[in-house]
Amino acid sequence: MLARPRRNRKSQAIRDLVQETHVTTNDLIFPLFLLETPKGKIEVSSMPGINRLGLELMLMEIEECMNLGIKGFDIFPVVDEKHKDRMATNATVPDFFYLKALREIKKRFPEACIMTDVAMDPYSSDGHDGIVDENGRILNDETLEVLADMALAQAETGIDIIGPSDMMDGRVGFIREALDNNGFEEVSIMSYTAKYASAFYGPFRDALDSAPKSGNKKTYQMDPANQSEAIIEADLDIHEGADFLMVKPALSYLDVIKLIKDSYSLPLAAYNVSGEYAMIAAAAEKGWLDKTAVMQETLLSMKRAGADIILTYFAREFALNARG
Repeated sequence: MLARPRRNRKSQAIRDLVQETHVTTNDLIFPLFLLETPKGKIEVSSMPGINRLGLELMLMEIEECMNLGIKGFDIFPVVDEKHKDRMATNATVPDFFYLKALREIKKRFPEACIMTDVAMDPYSSDGHDGIVDENGRILNDETLEVLADMALAQAETGIDIIGPSDMMDGRVGFIREALDNNGFEEVSIMSYTAKYASAFYGPFRDALDSAPKSGNKKTYQMDPANQSEAIIEADLDIHEGADFLMVKPALSYLDVIKLIKDSYSLPLAAYNVSGEYAMIAAAAEKGWLDKTAVMQETLLSMKRAGADIILTYFAREFALNARG
């Protein structure tokens, strides 16, 4: 007897019945770029369709996205060069625009899940995720103190999830202890577990103007050639108290997503990064591919590989398309 798998593909209704993998707005976190000027709006030239927004416009954006079913937002600050210094001092100043905005966002949308970024690079005059010494070395243990102070300052605004993106050794445990010792036991940590030293981050660094002033990030971000090293990082993050694990980037690291998902039971996030977004958006502008179809296929691939959560700049567009 001839096997006929095509019978389960013969109509859209049947294909929907047997579809194994689904992406919904419940799976998505929308990264947003916050400007200091409340009414500001600046398009990210390397990310067509994505804007840096001041607080007033960001509040409107969040409200519109929540009406579309998006509940999670990851807020990144766009810090002017005049506010930067070697020790990222403004990251912990209560009246600095980022912390003030987080308070207002959480006050306006208490039901939203607000995630923040813990790393020195947006505030650092060196553009690195850690303290840089006179010889250009990134100081690991000294940086942990700064990161813990940043996490506490952000937790005090009422946000839900801390996202340590720095890749310093021991930072999850150091931050967890600081949070717990200061009454923030309920604040979660989504660790950037396997964050690779990737060429796909270029547009993001354009958006935040946070590229390193010298050297690169290869002494703390992971080598793209390595897979089993992700297991070492995941073991450490779990032991140190992470609530979520993450793989970043996503599309070129689907094998790593699957490896971690098959190895651990914690919720796993995949970060569909700026370069992955930019490639699709730029090709679509040229008419070389169908943006919506490729977006959906890309997000499906991440979910199919094992991601429970996807951080993606496509979140709003996906939600609009899902609504029809």
